[in-house]
Amino acid sequence: MYKVTVFNCSLIEFPKIQNRAGNITPITNLKEVPFEIKRIFYIYDIPGGEDRGGHAHKKCHQILVAVSGSFEVELDDGMLKKTVLINRPYYGLHIPPGIWAKEKSFSSGAICLVLASDVYDEEDYIREYELFKSYKFQ
Repeated sequence: MYKVTVFNCSLIEFPKIQNRAGNITPITNLKEVPFEIKRIFYIYDIPGGEDRGGHAHKKCHQILVAVSGSFEVELDDGMLKKTVLINRPYYGLHIPPGIWAKEKSFSSGAICLVLASDVYDEEDYIREYELFKSYKFQ
């Protein structure tokens, strides 16, 4: 595995088709998204002050989109940390494998859409920070 850093995480601007009756943002596999989407899920009804995430993936890429409201994502590569505010439904944060990510500071009514490169596989998750650091620096 190449040594991915927080600088490999990037915001992707999706197309925004504006209309007086409302906007639409289309998202296409391997076009706007740099991987094939194999799983889509969303997180909602997050109580105020709660954090989500707090894990890393070994293989799975993810893109996080604030389809409603806003939240912050704390990115950590084991040496450097970076916090990104997600607050527009036509931007997604690409998080490659090998990055510890935690979502926090959700606004009231926030909805986080996640586009993932793989189906759910518990073996792909690293859920303990010390194990993450061992994995990164082996």
